Amino acid sequence: MTEHSNPLLDPATAPWWTGAVVYQIYPRSFQDSDGDGIGDLRGVLRRVDHLAELGVDVVWFSPIYRSPQDDNGYDISDYQDVDPLFGTLEDLDAVVAALHERGIKVVMDLVVNHTSDEHPWFVESRSSRDSPKRDWYWWRPARPGTVPGEPGAEPTNWGSFFSGPTWSWDEKTGEYYLHLFSRKQPDLNWENPEVREAVYAMMRWWLDRGIDGFRMDVINLISKRVGPDGALADGPLTVGPYGDLGEATVNGPRLHEFLQEMHHAVFDGRRGGLLLVGETPGATVDDAKLFTDPSRQELDMIFTFEHVSLDHGPGGRFDVQGVDLLELKETMARWQTGLHEAGWNALYWENHDQPRSVSRFGDDGRYRRESATMLATVLHLHRGTPYIYQGEEIGMTNAHFSSFESYRDIESLRYVAQARALGHAGDEELLRGLAEGSRDNARTPVQWDASPQAGFTTGTPWIDVNPNHVDVNAETERADEASVFHHYRRLITLRHEDPVVRFGDFALLLPEDPDVYAFTRTLGDVTLVIAANFRGEPRTADLGTDLGGDLGGAAFVLGNYPDGAPLRTGPVTLRPYEAIVVRLA
Repeated sequence: MTEHSNPLLDPATAPWWTGAVVYQIYPRSFQDSDGDGIGDLRGVLRRVDHLAELGVDVVWFSPIYRSPQDDNGYDISDYQDVDPLFGTLEDLDAVVAALHERGIKVVMDLVVNHTSDEHPWFVESRSSRDSPKRDWYWWRPARPGTVPGEPGAEPTNWGSFFSGPTWSWDEKTGEYYLHLFSRKQPDLNWENPEVREAVYAMMRWWLDRGIDGFRMDVINLISKRVGPDGALADGPLTVGPYGDLGEATVNGPRLHEFLQEMHHAVFDGRRGGLLLVGETPGATVDDAKLFTDPSRQELDMIFTFEHVSLDHGPGGRFDVQGVDLLELKETMARWQTGLHEAGWNALYWENHDQPRSVSRFGDDGRYRRESATMLATVLHLHRGTPYIYQGEEIGMTNAHFSSFESYRDIESLRYVAQARALGHAGDEELLRGLAEGSRDNARTPVQWDASPQAGFTTGTPWIDVNPNHVDVNAETERADEASVFHHYRRLITLRHEDPVVRFGDFALLLPEDPDVYAFTRTLGDVTLVIAANFRGEPRTADLGTDLGGDLGGAAFVLGNYPDGAPLRTGPVTLRPYEAIVVRLA
């Protein structure tokens, strides 16, 4: 193994989470216990044995705080209570205890770039310009020379991540407030130290209740670029009348200061058992080195968006154009090698904001099982902490909804409204974009069995169940040793038991092959070779040149076809969506 200085790759100093696997629960869609069609905490309690059987080490809960649910809980009105939709604090305590009993840690979503407009802090802030909390949010007057409240009078031209302007006019106090997302999600002003201390106090309260860490939503947006006079600058025009807000809001000048302050204010003295992961849109490998270098005391790992943006055309997530495997390999390899000397990777294909990976990068029809297990193999054999999104472990697919009425996601609905207003697309094209790119593809209920509502609820689900639940469900998967579910179990066991998977160096093989993704993981004198066919037809890979030999004498470790793979001298032929892991010694 190459000499390096990264303490995360030293078995003597590596923290527990370098060998962990995280499972994300989107509670609204996980399991309903009371028949109201919305998943809840008592439903989670019914399924903890599924998580234990899978073998995961951590559960990350998407927000369950009190919320008006404008953005499905990412608009929080009370950080220190559970929304009645999901249950009570006592229900959460019971779930945490049940998971802890099974050796599974619990991470909560932390959404502190913004709150709900119904949070008491914002209610007080908008009560008058003289409010003690006025400066807890971003308030600004209309642009000089314009009519306040009219289009074009906003303080800056920024376009929201959820379409439309980032500023909303408040008639009562005669100013605009900033919201990078929905108008019901006003941005907190982290320049105000009172805001920061209120956030830190809330975080300490959760840790005192036994929570094991946080997933920090859009955490790299908390520092805005502010001029000497408090001004915020326009961005270059992008969609219609709106400008790009990235320069002024992404990785702002005080971001690392804020994260280090948070670390010392919240985590000093109890850091060892916790996990801190940041969602950081727009972050580069160089940014990740700063965020995740342990010596800087900021975050443990971050979610990059690079690899899940490669299939986006000029129209963004709703303009899906397919992924180029050469680009995907280059991107993944760059993050692997870039964080070798300092930092750590968070590995994922799916989450609540991404379409289902088997529909996106594989084949969700004939080769659903093969492509789902191939994708899992490729991801879990990289260096980093893998994240499994609910349903991914049973090979759930995109919903393929065919009507606008089936969609619930605010981003999707606002995109349709804006596209129609601008005359950019007809309904057929819009529906195609939603079917491929909408976040609702990840939010359909978990498919537990073949019953009418997939075992998710006895009532009417808040969003339609995917019709393919009759064939694709956890009950069927658990009964089949060759299933996606059991393949995930084998991958998790391999990570837990084999130090090469946890600590081994990464090297990309066949970088110019447009069909086969191959790489090695090396620790000492042991090398694992991973080769995966990303196509629905057989492909032959000649690994000999890159390896300095072939796989003729290798030991088979893991594959996604039930009969394994013959290892012989010369090139290796991989069946449709086949993935193999072999050991050279």
